[in-house]
Amino acid sequence: MDPRPTRRIGRLRSALLIGTVFVAAGALVPVSGFLATRAGTASALAESDDQAEKHRLLTLFGDVLRLVHRDYVDPVNDRDLVENAIDGMLTGLDPHSSYLTTGEFRDLEIESKGAFGGLGIEVAQDNGFIKVVSRMDHMPAARAGVNVDDIIAAVDGKSVRGLTLNDAVGMMRGAPNTRVSLTIKRAGANQPLHVSMMRETIHIEAVQSRLLADNVGYIRLAEFTEPADAGTRRAVRRLKAQAGGALRALILDLRDNPGGLLEQAVAVASDFLDEGGIVSTRARHPEDSERWVAKGRDILGGLPMVVLINGGSASASEIVAGALQDHQRAVLVGTRSFGKGSVQTLFPLPNGGALDMTTARYFTPSGRSIQALGIEPDITVSESREPARLFGDEREAGLNHVLSNEGDADQLELPARLDVAPIAKGIAEAPPANFPAFDPARPDETDFQLQQALAVARAMTLGKRVSAQ
Repeated sequence: MDPRPTRRIGRLRSALLIGTVFVAAGALVPVSGFLATRAGTASALAESDDQAEKHRLLTLFGDVLRLVHRDYVDPVNDRDLVENAIDGMLTGLDPHSSYLTTGEFRDLEIESKGAFGGLGIEVAQDNGFIKVVSRMDHMPAARAGVNVDDIIAAVDGKSVRGLTLNDAVGMMRGAPNTRVSLTIKRAGANQPLHVSMMRETIHIEAVQSRLLADNVGYIRLAEFTEPADAGTRRAVRRLKAQAGGALRALILDLRDNPGGLLEQAVAVASDFLDEGGIVSTRARHPEDSERWVAKGRDILGGLPMVVLINGGSASASEIVAGALQDHQRAVLVGTRSFGKGSVQTLFPLPNGGALDMTTARYFTPSGRSIQALGIEPDITVSESREPARLFGDEREAGLNHVLSNEGDADQLELPARLDVAPIAKGIAEAPPANFPAFDPARPDETDFQLQQALAVARAMTLGKRVSAQ
């Protein structure tokens, strides 16, 4: 196990840690002058009071632990009690801080490398519900008809209401080739839906690509796992070859991408920028704040670029989209993103688990904080004509204990892009009434946002040279 903390900006996990902390009062340093002496004495007294309060609270925790252990209706072990207390501590801070048990930490490490066991969905805990926030194509959940924004009410007939996110995920995960059933509440449906599927070993294809009409490349980036940057670079090389050295533009699809590793977000953004800032973080302690800048060169050589985003684009996706938007390197098409503007750091613990704790807010190159706000696309295009969903909220701002936005309000507005307005006039904001339902087997014909992104890319190529690299 690597003892070094790892910065992670995936969207939604859950759980916690408790540490018994006793801090000795600092020695009083002699100072000259009556006011300085009084100030020093007051500081020492305040510190002493603070330590006394900590001692009282830790004593209270010990008393409760003993009472529950002795008198709860069923026998319980100390490990469960302490881990439940840890879970409550961190989940009360913000939606993304959590304690990971040994098994959960191992699963997260495996997942970050691009593979994990399960159903092919990512879920979030939102106002007491377990909600589907992203879905992998051609995986068990997708084949069974599970949709993004579905609410999972029960697993194998057992309610998940009131469970932690980790416990609910644990019920859904299991050995490959074993069956699991989900009870789902769906917006617009009067009755719950029951779906059954076989678990599989899920291998995340972080990067998928294909060449669209008019030699416009398309890259779908599903998650910012370790292979994301290398996969993106390979995809661009493949698209250039498929276009016979005449690639005209690129569409980068970050829709429903929940995030992942900070270093991968920085690397992918740097792939399309020659220079300039990508993201900065502001931590509690100024010396822990950092800034990342582009290195190398734009692998597209300045070709037009469109980025697709939606309410499921979170965290690392928002870092990449925000950097490319601030530099006016790409035109963003779709709907407002999720709004997760915080960074979590993984701290491995001696018991084999880990503390996954929010340690900083991040800011786009122009100084924007998108925390609880999200990124507005340059051209708004809805995926369907359906009304607003009924269950919970689909963005960061609607979560419990949401982190406040500490950005400068003056930085929220970006300079107007003169090249976007003429293009936007020819782009429809929503599909026509007779537009077909999305079919993953026929995305070019049924994905309305992709169709409009392609129209934007074509418009941007007018007068632009093609790539022969």
